[in-house]
Amino acid sequence: MHTSITDTEFSHFQRFIYEAAGITLSSAKKALVSGRLAKRLQACELSSYTDYFKLLSSGESPAEVQTAVDLLTTNETYFFRESKHFELLQQVAARPRPGGQPFRIWSAACSTGEEPYSMAMVLAENLGNAAWEVMASDISTRVLDRARAAHFPMERARLIPPAYLKRYCLRGIDTQQGTLLVDRGLRSRVSFMQVNLNTDLPRLASFDMIFLRNVMIYFNGDTKRQVIARIVSVLKPGGHLCIGHSESLNDISTALVQLAPSIYRKPS
Repeated sequence: MHTSITDTEFSHFQRFIYEAAGITLSSAKKALVSGRLAKRLQACELSSYTDYFKLLSSGESPAEVQTAVDLLTTNETYFFRESKHFELLQQVAARPRPGGQPFRIWSAACSTGEEPYSMAMVLAENLGNAAWEVMASDISTRVLDRARAAHFPMERARLIPPAYLKRYCLRGIDTQQGTLLVDRGLRSRVSFMQVNLNTDLPRLASFDMIFLRNVMIYFNGDTKRQVIARIVSVLKPGGHLCIGHSESLNDISTALVQLAPSIYRKPS
């Protein structure tokens, strides 16, 4: 079977994922695209990437389009990544809120779920049974299914504080050795939904804090500006936005004030 991808075919998929998700793939990602989509050619009984692109473009298989988007957007992550953001969450959550309003946080590109469950551990520890909510979203339905399952390899848990690991995670035994399952009570406090940040957001209540981490590296300048404007629109005045440590909002938005590298606040 022909599975090497030509430059022309690669350019088709660059355009496809940009139009579907606003993601800009550099030419360095050619091998990744080829590798991730090769199995789909086989599954669809197609002999070339051109034929596969034609299938995606035909409108005949929305499910296959979603599968391709899933394959081209998935990233590995781990619990408590970038600890300063979780320290900030702890501080912000501890502040009194007017009228006993629930503390609401959004993990806006949650991938397989480690980030929102890390948030939930911090909030359970600091707010207990008080009103709080974690919403998590991703463009990929495949990673959302994995996130809902809440079952992870143990190596992704190396940064979970030991007390949290004991309280909020069940260690796998026998055939599940080397894995963990997030506690059912904690799972019930996290809701998941599919959201494409590159299109209008669904109707959402506003948030005290939003994590949008390691997403903008895939977007061009115009897309970044549009995505941040949407995010800011659902961030409460005085609320905080955390982005990836390699990202910046310079020339992207004037609606937020930078407090520290990767940490921004919406003026009250």
